[in-house]
Amino acid sequence: MSVKRLSLLFFTGALATGCSLSDTQDNNWASPTAWFSDSESGDSETNPLETEQVTVATGDEDLKQSVESGNGEDATADAALDDAIAPELRPTAREAREKLDDPEQKIVKEAAQPSDLWSRLRTGFALNHDVDNKRVQDQLNWYASHPGYIDRVVERGSRYLHYIINETEKRGLPAEFALLPVVESAFDPFAYSHGRAAGLWQFIPSTGKYFGLTQSWWHDDRRDVVEATDAALTYLDKLANRFDGDYTLALAAYNSGGGTVSSAMRKNRKKNEPQDFWSLDLPRETRHYVPKLIALAKIFDKPEDYGIELPALEDKPYFEIVDTGSQMDLAQAAELARVDVDEIYLLNPTYNRWATNPDGPHRLLVPTENADTFRAALAEIPRSERVSWRNYKVQSGDSLNTIARKFSTTPAVIQQVNKLNSDLIRVGQRLMIPSASKGSDTYALSASQRLERKQDRERDGNKVRYTVRRGDTFWDIAREHRVSVRQVAAWNGMAPGDPLIPGKELVIWSKTSQPTVVASNNARGKAMVRKVGYRVRKGDSLSTIANRFSVNVRDIASWNDLNTSRYLQPGQSLVLYVDIRNSP
Repeated sequence: MSVKRLSLLFFTGALATGCSLSDTQDNNWASPTAWFSDSESGDSETNPLETEQVTVATGDEDLKQSVESGNGEDATADAALDDAIAPELRPTAREAREKLDDPEQKIVKEAAQPSDLWSRLRTGFALNHDVDNKRVQDQLNWYASHPGYIDRVVERGSRYLHYIINETEKRGLPAEFALLPVVESAFDPFAYSHGRAAGLWQFIPSTGKYFGLTQSWWHDDRRDVVEATDAALTYLDKLANRFDGDYTLALAAYNSGGGTVSSAMRKNRKKNEPQDFWSLDLPRETRHYVPKLIALAKIFDKPEDYGIELPALEDKPYFEIVDTGSQMDLAQAAELARVDVDEIYLLNPTYNRWATNPDGPHRLLVPTENADTFRAALAEIPRSERVSWRNYKVQSGDSLNTIARKFSTTPAVIQQVNKLNSDLIRVGQRLMIPSASKGSDTYALSASQRLERKQDRERDGNKVRYTVRRGDTFWDIAREHRVSVRQVAAWNGMAPGDPLIPGKELVIWSKTSQPTVVASNNARGKAMVRKVGYRVRKGDSLSTIANRFSVNVRDIASWNDLNTSRYLQPGQSLVLYVDIRNSP
């Protein structure tokens, strides 16, 4: 380790003694037994440095499975993103990628030996790559035997790596952290896990909120390349300070919460055992989390040792941040910048709809080589013309909600644009409605289009379209159709902990003999199912908890991403969905 880096660690360690965050706890888990709530969100203002909640990432394992189940490399190279592009659109997507990779459209100076981003990455490596541990070797063997996987994540990450490496250097953090999105999301900016984690860095809603990552109908900052990267590295830096500069413990805490790591350290301290990451008894996912990152760093450090060839990446910014000054139609932005609209979405995955957030911030990430073109064209377009408008005459039966749904906007936006003091409207009234300038297929990577493709994919079972009713839970719906809670959520681009809004339409691949018949007056209609937080007590097992709350062991495991062969730990927090009439 260099003297400069060693000095930095002493400096940050000294700061940590006077700059730690408050030791707040999540009140939802204060009870030693259980709490009941009508809310399905489960979000709180918990200090993530103290939490004991494992954040289940998505992309890495999902992509690994797709690579292993594919028929050769071609099976995994058809799409730039898992589930992001419909089969009928893949030829168009391939053409777009070929254009992006066309040597005639990129300045390649092989003879001049351009500065290489990989060399810069390696220069900043600071973790111990020589650790002798079977967990690291197992991960290394897998990555080394699947070069197609490395190709996929590099292809995805090439848009973001330069920016992330820059940000790690600014903070004096190990450059290995720039590879963490591989473990978290496989560099899929739209990744969403069954644990409700989203984006490159896989923030859950509560942690995202703690670090200022807001969400609305229009956007989700957890997927914002700039905002989420800043939040993730800030979080990691605070965790490193908390654990006296031990980056392996900081990484473990990023995955499972600072409280989990501290608890494991206390147990080892009481037994006079080592308190380093490799000696701690941590959740299964966390035990493999750090080894994955170290194995990847070894691959990227010396790819030739593992028979892997990394594509050349120049050490220059892929994108620039352009101030738009107002809301912007993303299709129009693509035309002004002379890029594919999918490229705009890939650089700005925070946006759920056809336009940027009307409330700002008013900016777009645009490929560097197109940024000046975009700025010049944007200057010629008045702000009032940066979204399309419909002059709509209010009809009998209309409400701001129905009109907003019809034009893919929100009641609040309609109120704001038309200077309405309330949500009351009258028949014959004229309203100006912001609307998309192109057809829905143009915005192929918007949230609604991604969901539509996911719901339309053929699966085993009988396809049922189910409209959510008041009081419904994933557990009830899954049980009626003899499928798992996680399946119902995944088929609909959701997580089991997401709220079910009455009126929302779900697609279910039912295993029942009469899938189109849904009883309205059955026991479920009379059930009082609530979300329950339960803290494990000494002597508890999955079966005893299941019996106590009249639920199924398999459901408890699914709700909490548990390995049924692993023992529960006293103090461990679980989420249950129970009929409170049958609960203790």
